[in-house]
Amino acid sequence: MVATVELDIARVVAGHGRHVVLETPEGRRLIGHPRGKKSECVVGDLVRWRASGDEGVVEHIEPRRNLLFRQDEWRSKSFAANIDRILVLVAGEPMFSESQLARALIAADSAGIPAIVLLNKTDLPSADAARERLQPYRGIGVAVHEAALKAHPDEARERLAPLLAEGATLVLGPSGSGKSTLINLLVRHAKAQVGEISTALGSGRHTTTATTWYWLDAQRRGALIDSPGFQEFGLHHVDAQQLPLLMPDLSAHAAACRFYNCTHRQEPGCGVRAAAERGEIAPSRYRIYLEILDGLTRPRW
Repeated sequence: MVATVELDIARVVAGHGRHVVLETPEGRRLIGHPRGKKSECVVGDLVRWRASGDEGVVEHIEPRRNLLFRQDEWRSKSFAANIDRILVLVAGEPMFSESQLARALIAADSAGIPAIVLLNKTDLPSADAARERLQPYRGIGVAVHEAALKAHPDEARERLAPLLAEGATLVLGPSGSGKSTLINLLVRHAKAQVGEISTALGSGRHTTTATTWYWLDAQRRGALIDSPGFQEFGLHHVDAQQLPLLMPDLSAHAAACRFYNCTHRQEPGCGVRAAAERGEIAPSRYRIYLEILDGLTRPRW
């Protein structure tokens, strides 16, 4: 068997079912087939591969710096790796889900990935209600930026480009929040990059890919990763007792609990519940904590 160090290296820049699109250090893109029946490659992975005709076979996945999961009703599934930051796009029209935002931030924190929030459509009257909804997040130190991507594109580009110029940024947001607008605003030749992926996959196989890597510049210093939809993040890998530590407004009061293993549900002498009753924890944040905790402690058959 050929040692992995002797194999070529490439980055996974898109996924399509069991196939992936690989990009070599020289910028060539080709379809890759992970070895075995189950593909464990995700966008952002660095892999070792060998040529097989005009395509490639993935033999090994290099160690990951981090890994993110998403989940549906039945299971969690990994979908992106080696991320430098997460950018969560929200808006007041349609009004964003605070539960989805909280889950994204918890997933980022558990993976050790910095996260920032971008409030889009600030030119609309609904922006004030969205700002109010974001206030508890500003209060716990989340960086919240604002833009009107369609109404003031030049101003938005000038403000956002320096924030995202280095490293890989995973862009998340519900439908209608402005993700496509952001990518087309910041990514030069975005359609051409999609075309390269389509060519690599082959016209007969191509449909919309689940997650796609876009380079921001010709030197490939910065990238945006587009992950369609805004599904719930997989948090089943988070230990229920660790959950409060991933919510700074709760962890700030956990030391005041009478019991070291307090769940902050109904135990007497709970510092977190007392803080919530005093208004030091936003009601929505405490409610979201209980929802996530219930999901983590519910039996899974």
